[in-house]
Amino acid sequence: MKTPRRPRSTGYAVFLVPGMLFSLLFLAVPLVMTFGYSLTRWTGIGPAAFTGLDNYTRLLGDADFWASFRNIGFVVLGMAVVPTALGLFLAALLFDHVGKRHGDRFVGFFRSALYLPQVVPVAVTGLMWGWILAPEGAVNTVLAKLGLKSLAQNWLGDPHLALWVVLGVLVWMQLGYPLVLFLAGLQRIDPELYEAADIDGATWWIRFTRITFPLLRPEVYVTLVTTTIAGLKVFAQIYVLTGGGPGNATLVPSYFAYQNFFERADVGYGSAISSTMTLLVLCTAGALLTRQAREDGQS
Repeated sequence: MKTPRRPRSTGYAVFLVPGMLFSLLFLAVPLVMTFGYSLTRWTGIGPAAFTGLDNYTRLLGDADFWASFRNIGFVVLGMAVVPTALGLFLAALLFDHVGKRHGDRFVGFFRSALYLPQVVPVAVTGLMWGWILAPEGAVNTVLAKLGLKSLAQNWLGDPHLALWVVLGVLVWMQLGYPLVLFLAGLQRIDPELYEAADIDGATWWIRFTRITFPLLRPEVYVTLVTTTIAGLKVFAQIYVLTGGGPGNATLVPSYFAYQNFFERADVGYGSAISSTMTLLVLCTAGALLTRQAREDGQS
């Protein structure tokens, strides 16, 4: 009598257990602990005093938090919306024109060059841009040599300029990621669609809006979800470039939470900030994924 074979799904589940345990240990447990600390007043040493929702009430009236919340909207613009739009346009341009005229090697060179900021540590790129944009840095030096010294600025020290300059740096850092995804996605589109469009006399823009963009929608959603989450959690770039300054010009919630955790020893309040942003990240990701699933179901 043969022994009944176990369902194949049981074998797969065994391999999933270690990953699930690590996720529980390093994600779920700290998340629950952070929410628990957000209900207390604690300096990180000694016993914590339970205060209920006092930290969240304080959060609602904190001008610094709302300033950081406003800034994070601009950061998402610089890390998600602009790089995705630019990446899609550049990918289509490289695929349709550069690749056909100069070959795949030329496309590969541009792809690698634009993706390079993704693999270089943030600390390195941040220090590099800090040197370039310093008052006596490369940008102002070049402007002075060109006779345009009047245009020189304290790029990261001016409250009116700092956020926009940081957004430019973030776009530069992030652009290679969507570009690589979209170039890969373009490989799966049937070339006959473009050939038929060419025969019908369609312009490049019509091919882009009627063929490229609709068929790359899954890649667009993946890019938007991942880059939006990265933008909402951004910390290292702000820490290295500006430290949230000048004033609160570039302050973001993650750095504001860091300040309360480590500089002000207000762990309860820092936990409330982190918990609020975690909820925002989950809601944003859920909304984007739900919309993607709805559109996939309709197509």
